[in-house]
Amino acid sequence: MQLNEIRRVYDGQAPFVTVYLEGRSPGEDAQQQVRLRWEELRRHLSEDGASDTALSALDEAVLGAEPGEAQSNGRVLVADVTGVVLDEAWDAALGAGDAAHLGKEPELGAFVREHARSARLLVAIADRHGAVVRQVAVAQSQAADTQVEHHVGDASHDPESVHKPREGALSHKNIQRRADEVVKQNVREVAEHMDSVAKTWKPDLIVLAGGVQGRTALRNELSPALREHFTETDAGGVDDDGAEEALANELHRLAQDLSTDAAQRRADQFAAAKAHGLAGEGSERIAQALEMGAVETLLLEYDRPAAREAELLAASVRTDAEVSLIDSQVEDAIAAILRFDVPEQ
Repeated sequence: MQLNEIRRVYDGQAPFVTVYLEGRSPGEDAQQQVRLRWEELRRHLSEDGASDTALSALDEAVLGAEPGEAQSNGRVLVADVTGVVLDEAWDAALGAGDAAHLGKEPELGAFVREHARSARLLVAIADRHGAVVRQVAVAQSQAADTQVEHHVGDASHDPESVHKPREGALSHKNIQRRADEVVKQNVREVAEHMDSVAKTWKPDLIVLAGGVQGRTALRNELSPALREHFTETDAGGVDDDGAEEALANELHRLAQDLSTDAAQRRADQFAAAKAHGLAGEGSERIAQALEMGAVETLLLEYDRPAAREAELLAASVRTDAEVSLIDSQVEDAIAAILRFDVPEQ
């Protein structure tokens, strides 16, 4: 994860109030339950010394949410003396509970971990008429979030025009040839659209779904850049709820594999960097490296919170470091790959 995505939060004025609200199943009294949960958190924050300005801003953000959002979506919010500086979806598993923090830095370790565990999938569900192309964000326990959906190919051509004639008379050869050209043009439009989206949205994986014939035609039209990192699946489609559910389950599996593989790669990179004196672990060592601007990638354990996590994450943001997860245990649950060697003090 590029930490500059959340740098604006750290440019705020301390102290910071960080609130995690667990997602809950919708219910008739959901709004009232959200209110009661927030009032409990607010009381503790007020006792700890949170400013009235920050708390009032959070009142509006939490209690002013649309009913559907308040009922089902988890959220993470950060406020300072100027107001709310972060309000994002939060993918805490049911049962993780609500949490609130007041400190010199935002408590965003859990949010950063979730972001690092999620995946962006550019999904094309292809057929002979074109494809449904979706930009899907898949987090660990939430439903896959289709951020954008486009119907490409069939929107600009008559679907009937791609069907070959059933009777094989010679007079139909030109009709068949035109139908084949329409199919090819549809597929080219899909491939060009996907290439354009990928250049700006930067997906972690290209996923080709749908029928074998449609997938094969689309695969052959993919640009070299998209062919470098794509997969195909027979699972599901857009025909009915069952097909959609099967596809969603497959996307979750692919996202989990991406996350696990990335954490293992980081562990291997850390081991290699350590062998060359370009890695460190433990909160004191990482704090020293951050002070010198030597941290290239901050490494957090997959599930275990790190010692001095908020402080070290903030220092990483301010020194333009990246952050990633590591699939191995390290001292204080925090480590780093370094830009240059930092002698131990």
